[in-house]
Amino acid sequence: MGFSAIDYVVLAVYLVGITIFGSRFRRSNRSVHDYFLGNRRTHWFVISLSIVATETSTLTLIGVPALAYTVFRRPEEGGSFTYLQVVAGYIVARFVISWLLIPAYFQGEMLTAYELLNRRFGPSAKHFAASLFLIMRALAEGVRVFAASLVLAAVLSSVAPTLPHLWLWSIVIVGLLTLVYTFEGGIAAVIWTDLIQLVIYIGGSVLAAYMLLRLVPGGWTAIVADARAAGKIQFISWSWDLRVPFTFWAGLIGGCFLTMASHGTDQLLVQRLLTCRNQRDSRLALITSGFVVFAQFALFLTIGMMLHAYYATRPLPPIASNDEIFPAFIVRSLPTGIAGLVIAAVFAAAMSNLSGSLNSLASTTVLDFYQPLAQETDDGKLLRLSRWLTALWGVVLMGIAVLARGWGSVFTVGLTIASIVYGPMLGAFLLGVLTTTTTERAVIAGIGASLVAMIAVRVFTPLAWTWYVLTGTAICVAVATIASSVGSGFGRTDSSSAARR
Repeated sequence: MGFSAIDYVVLAVYLVGITIFGSRFRRSNRSVHDYFLGNRRTHWFVISLSIVATETSTLTLIGVPALAYTVFRRPEEGGSFTYLQVVAGYIVARFVISWLLIPAYFQGEMLTAYELLNRRFGPSAKHFAASLFLIMRALAEGVRVFAASLVLAAVLSSVAPTLPHLWLWSIVIVGLLTLVYTFEGGIAAVIWTDLIQLVIYIGGSVLAAYMLLRLVPGGWTAIVADARAAGKIQFISWSWDLRVPFTFWAGLIGGCFLTMASHGTDQLLVQRLLTCRNQRDSRLALITSGFVVFAQFALFLTIGMMLHAYYATRPLPPIASNDEIFPAFIVRSLPTGIAGLVIAAVFAAAMSNLSGSLNSLASTTVLDFYQPLAQETDDGKLLRLSRWLTALWGVVLMGIAVLARGWGSVFTVGLTIASIVYGPMLGAFLLGVLTTTTTERAVIAGIGASLVAMIAVRVFTPLAWTWYVLTGTAICVAVATIASSVGSGFGRTDSSSAARR
């Protein structure tokens, strides 16, 4: 047991192979449209799996098993299958997005999600929302890069235990390799490498679960008995306590609003929907991805339950936090060759999410800010700029990953950062598609008030993060509605907005 030379070869073959494969898509990018949307001929099922891979970061792959492994005071706080209630909300949200937002995205040529706000309200609303996206996505993705560095650091520690700052070297390696193929191949490289990476990390996770089943004395019967004794066999909690995240109500309602925001307003996921051939394909890709995600989360939670049974009869490895429990098991306990494959699976999840974030950050920067403000029409120049902005964002994300080392549990921190910003953004988009009288200045006021309120909620209240998006959305809609009713002088009238549509 332990990470051997064969495991290092397996990991190296994956890292080099996926980088070379993604870089080969450079030839398909002749314009900035190709770089950010592809040729719109990719099958919807491939895009559906790309959506799954994009929303499955290292936070999910190491954070969810850690969540299920940990013993909490109450099952609805974590440590059981109650997280699946949130995933059920993810599925409901996909149907709402398909009915409400996807038709709006396919009215005319849209290259980013925030063009919808430009058409309905004006450029100021678009720039405000796009700026929030850039900040939120950079912070959240920096946390994810740091999470991936924990895995590589666990691997490197077995071959170079005296090398200082292993986590820092890990951040640089993960960031640079992903940056290479994203810089070269654009969205086409991102989608197709997503597909390969999803197959690898699901296969690796199933393999890890199989090995745990064999390594736990007594097999599945012992695992279930241990889980039952630890209070882990619970799927639904009917509690109305707003301080705990994994209740039926927080999961179904909060999870629904969280996904409406992440998949309906976040350029990282909306970009996938825009690469589809038409509305029908976009809906099929989005809805199908929800059921794949549900099965995936069930697998990761089961692995966490298995890890708890495994270490019930063995000494824990030296770890700084429970986030390291799954990587430590892989490196120390899996057989030669299998450990390398499963670590490659963890990197597949990390690189998939990072590549999508780099491309979406660059697309928003170029298409929502630079092109309209500079009135640049030279497509060749825009394509070159897009590539170099991808590189710049890669450096920024690696820098944030370094800072994220002291921010706490990677899974909770990543979701909390996103949830604070998602509420204001979702509120703006709902006002854009559901109202005709809300003005541009009113929606900006709503976004601003909601953002300030949600930061206050995070700092001063015990409200669970699963309720953040719903709360932020309600505040944004309420403030914007009141502001619009104050008078026609509070921003542009709807007639001027309609003239732009």
